Amino acid sequence: MQEYSQPRTEKLEFPHPSNKVLMHSCCAPCAGELMEAIAEAGIEQTIFFYNPNIHPLKEYNIRKEENIRYAEKLGIPFIDADYDVQDWFARAKGMERDPERGRRCTMCFDMRFARTALYAAENGFNVITSSLGISRWKNMEQINDCGKRMASAYDGVEYWDYNWRKDGGGARMYEIAKREEFYAQQYCGCIYSLRDTNEWRESKGREKIEIGETWYEEKLQGKNDS
Repeated sequence: MQEYSQPRTEKLEFPHPSNKVLMHSCCAPCAGELMEAIAEAGIEQTIFFYNPNIHPLKEYNIRKEENIRYAEKLGIPFIDADYDVQDWFARAKGMERDPERGRRCTMCFDMRFARTALYAAENGFNVITSSLGISRWKNMEQINDCGKRMASAYDGVEYWDYNWRKDGGGARMYEIAKREEFYAQQYCGCIYSLRDTNEWRESKGREKIEIGETWYEEKLQGKNDS
């Protein structure tokens, strides 16, 4: 068993007798700790990768492939859902300048959890959870509220709101990412978080993150609404 500077001391208590969970993953660096903790607890898990917010497509594919690589290493089933980017942009319309943790993020979490809960209901999963809440940059209460609301739309599906940061989880997340040499992503994922990150970098005299795809630059400037 892997040893960590902050080993887990708390036994995971699964909320359902099925002992099976559909885990929505946003990326390998965040999901790594959940994947290992759930596996070590003897809970059957399947990863559900649905993140139409991640842009550009090159970035999306890198993050997805890193997650697939680690899932295959651990022998965990991986569900690759649709990348319906245009639906995401349509839902984000009018919220382009909303701050991080604002309405746009709620919409984004709702969209991803709705698809996760639907898949769970259609494929015999009573419990869903997500790696989104392990990041200290995210509002855990906001994420859990979205997860619970979307799961409640389906009878027999519940959202497991375990605090994955506690009991050393946050520290192990970084240790696993370093050990597995995961791709080091530099922004949350969506084009607007990329914009905000670059604006902050410029204000600090740092180089911008270059994505090299004109379509996305035009989208930010309102020149491309397709």
